[in-house]
Amino acid sequence: MTVNRNDILAQLQKEILPLQGYKPSTDYRVPKIELGPITTAFPEARFPSGAIHEFLSIDPYCSSATSGFIAFLVAAFMQRGSASIWISPSRTLFPPALVQYGIQPDKIIFIHLQKEADILWVMEEALACEGIAAVVAELPGISFTASRRLQLAVEKSGVTGFIIRQNPSGRQTNACLSRWKITPLSSDPNNELPGIGFPRWKIELLKIRNGRPGAWEMEWSPAGLVPVSPQPFAIPAIVKRKTG
Repeated sequence: MTVNRNDILAQLQKEILPLQGYKPSTDYRVPKIELGPITTAFPEARFPSGAIHEFLSIDPYCSSATSGFIAFLVAAFMQRGSASIWISPSRTLFPPALVQYGIQPDKIIFIHLQKEADILWVMEEALACEGIAAVVAELPGISFTASRRLQLAVEKSGVTGFIIRQNPSGRQTNACLSRWKITPLSSDPNNELPGIGFPRWKIELLKIRNGRPGAWEMEWSPAGLVPVSPQPFAIPAIVKRKTG
């Protein structure tokens, strides 16, 4: 009998994940988020719900791109009609902009808190509420102990949490299932969006438990998230004349 090495590894991953605190959701109401080639990086080829995901944001440009990508993810969780919570020290997010990702701004509960301890407490309480679709919190850092408390909350409720670490001082060890970095890319104005193109991002999955980290250049549009096609290099006409 021939034993397939890949089958053995896949089975081991399924057995290890629950021991590490992640239990794949069996709730039919949680949609499968279409992320194109990124999906192959996740255990069981599905974006992990009922877990805590960490995002690193180093400047305002990355913050904007990160908020857009998270809004795209949160919109999928809100398809069943539930509200989400967004916790931050100040409102840098423009609520009407969420409409383009399919989120009605009145379905987001915005909470503004200055102290990190308060943000973590509210996030933990929100994650424990099964009626919430997703919880997003902006804060500079999070300890292993604090992240473990959040993970314990989502294990019971099945709610998905997103932490945006603004201007992080370092890559702290924590219990988050994944770690991301989203960087904006130049858009292509030659599409249906007047004036500017649809958002393009370099999506880096820096860490994913029992998955495969990687980096992808993707474009968001109302049709979904698709890879950015490489553009052919154009030689300026003046160079052609000089070399022709």
